[in-house]
Amino acid sequence: MLDASESKSVDVVIVGAGFAGLHMLWKVRQIGLTGRIIEAEADTGGCWYANRYPGARCDVESVTYSYSFSDEVEREWQWSERYPPQAEIQRYLAFVADRLDLRRDIEFSARVEQALFDAATGRWTVICANGSVYSTHILILAVGPLTIPKMPDIPGAESFKGQSYHTARWPREGANLAGKRVGLIGTGSSGTQLMPAVADLVEKLSVFIRTPNYVLPARNRELTTADRAYWESHKAELKAKARRMEVAGGGDVLSFESLRDIRALDIATLTEEERQEVMETCWQAGGPAPLIFAFANVYTDPAVNEIVSRFIISKIADTITDPVLLETLTPTGYPFLAKRPCVADGYYESFLKASVEAINVRANPIVRIVPNGIELRDGHVVPLDVIVYASGFDAMTGSLFAIDIRGRDGVRLADTWQAGPLTYLGVAVHDFPNMFILGGPGSPSVITNVVPTNEFQVDFLGDLIAQTYLRGVDLVEADADAQARWVQHCQDRAAQTLFDRADSWYIGANVPGKPRVVLPYTGGTIAYQAACAASAEKGFEGFVRSDAAAMSG
Repeated sequence: MLDASESKSVDVVIVGAGFAGLHMLWKVRQIGLTGRIIEAEADTGGCWYANRYPGARCDVESVTYSYSFSDEVEREWQWSERYPPQAEIQRYLAFVADRLDLRRDIEFSARVEQALFDAATGRWTVICANGSVYSTHILILAVGPLTIPKMPDIPGAESFKGQSYHTARWPREGANLAGKRVGLIGTGSSGTQLMPAVADLVEKLSVFIRTPNYVLPARNRELTTADRAYWESHKAELKAKARRMEVAGGGDVLSFESLRDIRALDIATLTEEERQEVMETCWQAGGPAPLIFAFANVYTDPAVNEIVSRFIISKIADTITDPVLLETLTPTGYPFLAKRPCVADGYYESFLKASVEAINVRANPIVRIVPNGIELRDGHVVPLDVIVYASGFDAMTGSLFAIDIRGRDGVRLADTWQAGPLTYLGVAVHDFPNMFILGGPGSPSVITNVVPTNEFQVDFLGDLIAQTYLRGVDLVEADADAQARWVQHCQDRAAQTLFDRADSWYIGANVPGKPRVVLPYTGGTIAYQAACAASAEKGFEGFVRSDAAAMSG
């Protein structure tokens, strides 16, 4: 352990200056404690700082993908588009940091390498790659669920003589793709957004498709005066419903009037014509939420899911009439929502351009990367100047394991979670006192609108801190039995869904050796919030309190 004189002392260290971290710092100040954010990047934004690839934007409407805790921020910021682009989201978070005077308590360009708990003092030592060291009573990990890029394991990648980029580490100065032969590996959310944005810019765009996704239209547009007036007049109602995921999944509120009567309908009570009418209305509204939440049990009932899946596939066929190309682009073998649904305007239409080719690597797999391109199993080499990897993330646990986190008796978080993540309510871990997670495994996180979900967790942790530490308690952690019950509850709820019917990052299947476990809590936002509220009402039942002296003794 480093000498305390070498470290900066603060009540709360927060790792990450994205949506969750900024709000948590504000909350810590409101409680009356000192806080410090440590951020690896050069500015605020979290994943929205690094994911600056062409076409990057959120798939949740801007008016709800934003804070509700600050009246000043809400009054003074106006979004320009229905679905906000990356640059605008980053500007928004920079505005929040400035408006709420948060920057004075943020250290940028400081990547946390270690976080070590000392039982003798009841404090964490946080060590950064730039040499900064902090001593803190409370450690809050707001590192984000989609932070650590996952590179595909393709032989020969280092031999490529052209330029290579990962969408999650796009250069700040941009990448020159104009007139280039570009290969795109990965057609998840990032790849399907990037492709239409560059299709007219490049000489040739070769899209390597192994597992085609269900891609829904965004119907993005600039916000109108009528949009803003509708939001202002219904804001209180819609914000409350969005936080409980009661409005088109907590995301699409500007289409609320047209979707008011479309929510968890019982598909068995509808005629075939009525089902088609509902799905067509949702399709024309755009975005993921309407189709996801139109019918009850889309996540859980294979028969209901099949109806929605077939509808989406029929929409793909309306655009793609070539049978070979249609086969390449049609999702098969897994249900809608088992993988994260993609949202992009112009994705399927881009394949009709002469500059774009789709390469079916299910039928003709990639063998290796060679100096001048990508070699396929049939021996053909696709000539390339640039390779773009849109290959996703080591989701939800990768950003936590990127830090050497050691709790009681030096136990490593990565070792404790070797068979899968263990949390209580997704926020606390047994044997890791005074360490809390925002947006982590065991919480709804990535299958919700993460901003209001983060806000709920920040409020919950704020109350926990105020009602325990400020009343003289030194240490708080998850009770082992309560943690075990929550983990089992998460597994039981996941077993009732279709999430494990695809090899997706939701279950860690994109990372070799990662345990196959449904990572987010799938029981629904209302159930999750009720579980947290029940704990709080019983004096934060499920959390163990102790003092440092007793622990060290």
